[in-house]
Amino acid sequence: MDVSLYDLAISVKQPLQPLLVSPATLLSLVGSVIDLLVEQKIPATLWVKLPPEEIWQAEIRRYHEQVGVPHTIYTCNLYTDNPQVTTEGVMNQQGKSADSNPVVSIPLAVDSQLKREYFLLVLSPHLGSLILAHRRRIKRHQRLENAEAKTPLLAMKSFEQPVIQRVLDGIKQAIVYSLSKPAAQTASLQQTTLTNLLADWEDRFTCPAINDPVLLGELLVKQIQQQDEIRGNVNARNAEIAATKALALELQNQELLNTLNLKDDFVNELCQELRTPLAHMKMALTLLNSPQLKISQRQRYLQMLNTECDRQNSLINGLLDLMQLDRSTEQTAQMIRLSDVVPGVVSTYQPLAQEKGVMLAYTVPEDLPAVSCPSSWLKQIVINLLHNSIKFTPTGGQVWVRSRLQGDYAQLEFRDTGIGIASSDIPKIFDRFYRIRPAASEDVGGAGLGLTIVQQLLLRCGGSISVKSRLAEGSSFKVLLPVAILESNLQLPH
Repeated sequence: MDVSLYDLAISVKQPLQPLLVSPATLLSLVGSVIDLLVEQKIPATLWVKLPPEEIWQAEIRRYHEQVGVPHTIYTCNLYTDNPQVTTEGVMNQQGKSADSNPVVSIPLAVDSQLKREYFLLVLSPHLGSLILAHRRRIKRHQRLENAEAKTPLLAMKSFEQPVIQRVLDGIKQAIVYSLSKPAAQTASLQQTTLTNLLADWEDRFTCPAINDPVLLGELLVKQIQQQDEIRGNVNARNAEIAATKALALELQNQELLNTLNLKDDFVNELCQELRTPLAHMKMALTLLNSPQLKISQRQRYLQMLNTECDRQNSLINGLLDLMQLDRSTEQTAQMIRLSDVVPGVVSTYQPLAQEKGVMLAYTVPEDLPAVSCPSSWLKQIVINLLHNSIKFTPTGGQVWVRSRLQGDYAQLEFRDTGIGIASSDIPKIFDRFYRIRPAASEDVGGAGLGLTIVQQLLLRCGGSISVKSRLAEGSSFKVLLPVAILESNLQLPH
């Protein structure tokens, strides 16, 4: 029957109250015992089960390599896929040590209750010591809520012979239980070794009835020294954390100041952009009241009013889009096919292109893989780029929308034979409120926010945009969108 060593120990001596310790405290207790054994050169038999990390195993290795007196170490571990007993000093068939200082690995069944326990048990003619810790079971939702917190261990420490002897019996019981499992039948060496070990268990493993009080005093000193060292390390760590937090806070303050400065610049730019169309509309209204106004002039001023109203509307809509982007930095990723979005947008703009005398065509293969992008974002990207291509292409020109696969990305290209962009303007076209003015006497209107919004949308979904253009030869905007990976959180829209 499988048992818990912790339950066995407290059945002999119930603690006044459960002792909760952190892994760091447990490590310091183990370290203090090893310090005493090494410094006093105490020959001993150790029974050990500790976490597999190097910092724990280094303590046991330190005793094995530095004590310089005969000793034996039994390390308990769970079965692996290929279970085997590994030793540095191999036990022979009679259970005797072929090496004066063997380190014997004792395999335990994977379902043994000892898998939730750690211990260091020391048996020496002048010292019997037990450090025992039990990992409590916690519910899954508690693990998720406290993912960063270290779960405290139920622990106990004892020098009393009845408690240590009861734990020794429990270890023997765990070995017997493990030998009965099918996995233990795969290697006869383990069975032979462990059977011989169990045969003369009582002769091998005895705990002294009374401990040497001098050694107990030395051990207490070691534990105090370990705790002082931990406190020193904690204080140093806390000072380091405080300094790091102070630096982070300083960086956050600087970032906040930079953000406020950027917002001030943005507000200044916005006021200027809002003032300009209003000034033009006010001037047009003043001129319309002139008694000597000709019909051709009236039509020109009315057109000016219409253009500036459109610009004002475009500016307000663009600002609302940017504000929405700032508020919703995270969007649920979707798997969306370009063929589900691009043809619909192109068909919407066909009447505008025909009215302007511009040939508009697209090529979007239906077998292209889906991209990872919210459908509303993809639609807005296509609308803004297609609208610009038609707007800057004169009568008789052509606009193409093409797509193809490029590595892990789907490329969507918007090419036109329009007026093109000067090389000096290309680095600025994604800036807020920047508008291309092809000639001093011509103003194509717009808020200067369309390309800014396109770039921000692409950055948020892991895409990018590039542009090539020459004056009077047209422009090519190439958008790269990441191909979607089929996962549970990516769903094709119905």
